[in-house]
Amino acid sequence: MLHWILIFLLIAAAASLLGFRGVAGASAGIAKILIFIVLVIFIIAFVTGVVVVA
Repeated sequence: MLHWILIFLLIAAAASLLGFRGVAGASAGIAKILIFIVLVIFIIAFVTGVVVVA
């Protein structure tokens, strides 16, 4: 999942530099949604005890 976030952020950066505002905004939006999903999954795993921080 983190791999996809990095891909979409790189696409957003490249599109932004080349002037493609629509593509940059869309890929940045997708990256934001994926980041939120990863954070929610991590918090749920942490609360249920699947992830142990030592």
